[in-house]
Amino acid sequence: MVCQEGRIAIKCFVSTVLLFSTLFLFPININTFIVYQYHIFINPLLFYIAINIILRIFFCKGYQIAVRAGFLGQIFGLGFYVFQYAPAQVYIFGIYMAIMSFFHYSEYLTIAIIKPKELTTKSFMLSHSPAYIGAALTSWIEFGLESYFFPDIKVLPYVPYIGLIICIGGEIVRKLAMFTAAKNFDHLVQYTKADDHILVTHGIYSWCRHPSYVGWFYWSIGTQIILLNPICIIVYTIISWMFFNERIHCEEITLLNFFGQQYLNYQEDVGTGLPFIKGYIVRP
Repeated sequence: MVCQEGRIAIKCFVSTVLLFSTLFLFPININTFIVYQYHIFINPLLFYIAINIILRIFFCKGYQIAVRAGFLGQIFGLGFYVFQYAPAQVYIFGIYMAIMSFFHYSEYLTIAIIKPKELTTKSFMLSHSPAYIGAALTSWIEFGLESYFFPDIKVLPYVPYIGLIICIGGEIVRKLAMFTAAKNFDHLVQYTKADDHILVTHGIYSWCRHPSYVGWFYWSIGTQIILLNPICIIVYTIISWMFFNERIHCEEITLLNFFGQQYLNYQEDVGTGLPFIKGYIVRP
């Protein structure tokens, strides 16, 4: 059963996707940069303003949830619009937009299902960290510069769809991890053990110790393969690996403090799931 906040998010995300999809009823020929700017930027901006007014009227108490879910729904719909009508060197950005918006929406919805009492607007993960925002901006800048100066590298066939498959696979792995861990999952490393906190070792956790990080790691790399960003593919791989290596090291110290020998046994039987990351190893 989804809590009230989760139902608001579902209504607003789905309704804005459907409303924005009405744009497909008016096919256009984007043959000039001015027309492209108008349909990709001006129309969505006007749509966003109108939707915000409607959401403010109908969701007074849940407005902060509604406006975020509605925004993500609009980005999802706009992604398909860009994919359908944007120039050849830009259309793949539409796939990226849909993948990004669904990731953040699904993060919120999953928490709404598994841990509704701890649900906040931060569960959308829209402002995860300055580093996350900086990485996204960097990838957009690379994409923009390359699509303008080197458009040929943005029209490689099939490669973006490989990235899409990686993203979908990463999303599935992460959400399986969240649902399997259920109330034991948290977006942040917990340094105090809750009374009902147990060590989850079944399901996808029997395949790897940190499936939520595995999913996110490959999802992040997949986004850059979609965008055909050669620089960010390399940078994202290195930075993500460093981030999760440090995160797992820190998290496993707390897990060893929480569960002791039980976690040591788990470490011996199951790997982290990420390449060349062993986690925190207790030296004999």
